[in-house]
Amino acid sequence: MRRIGDRVFAAACILERAGIESAKLDAEVLMVEAVGVSRAQVVAGGVTPNQAALARFDAMVARRAAREPLAYIVGHKEFFSLDFDVTPDVLIPRPETEALVHEALEIVGHKPIARVLDLGTGSGAIAMAIAVNAPGAQVVAVDISSAALRVAHRNAVRHRVGARVRFVEADVFDTRGGEALGQFDVIAANPPYVAREGVAALEPEIRAHEPRIALTDESDGLEFYRRIAAGASAHLNRGGTVLVEIGAGQQSMIEQILTRSGLEVTAAISDLAGIPRVLKVCARSFC
Repeated sequence: MRRIGDRVFAAACILERAGIESAKLDAEVLMVEAVGVSRAQVVAGGVTPNQAALARFDAMVARRAAREPLAYIVGHKEFFSLDFDVTPDVLIPRPETEALVHEALEIVGHKPIARVLDLGTGSGAIAMAIAVNAPGAQVVAVDISSAALRVAHRNAVRHRVGARVRFVEADVFDTRGGEALGQFDVIAANPPYVAREGVAALEPEIRAHEPRIALTDESDGLEFYRRIAAGASAHLNRGGTVLVEIGAGQQSMIEQILTRSGLEVTAAISDLAGIPRVLKVCARSFC
């Protein structure tokens, strides 16, 4: 059974039995990667893969049936209309996070010069999406994981913004070498906001494969907001803005944390499902 349509159909059946809702789409994407043709050619079904390509395809289907994320299998993921390298060292970029990038670009997109801090950069999706779309932005991308920073650096080179993005190994605002990060017009963060007891309820693709350090603070899911709130004012330029992604049901608790640290929430931006997803925050003395 070497015709491409037959193999995709058989793979989709395997993936559907494994509980994958997007079985047909995933099978098509895996065939695209295995054979090196366009998705249109896969859908049309006119290609006859060679044996080596079919072996690659079957191996990838087996990984996906074991609930390994599609992005890790193919090695890349689209975010904000850009393609990013991803590995198991970094969280897979989500469409919900694009709302944060939109807000950041509203602030810095038309400025001749703007400084942006991306806390917990991971793959660099937020940092690079801002740098690509705001030519005046100078971005500092921070992560505690040196492996994640290597992935982010590759993405900066890939999107030709390496000259405007600096990478710093740090735990939130605490740099490994003790150097000061400086002040910024925008501080952006998508922190680990899943509470420890909530990890078990996540989809197997997430809980078994994505880096746990990027998912949970091993506490109540709010620890990083406390740390961001405590250090934000010292790292904001006058009139600067903090943009933080939040989880479902966390808005009230996080607003209280921010308010107690002298910050003020000026807007809550919802995702396409109507769930508050991004908080826009300023230092109260500068709002």
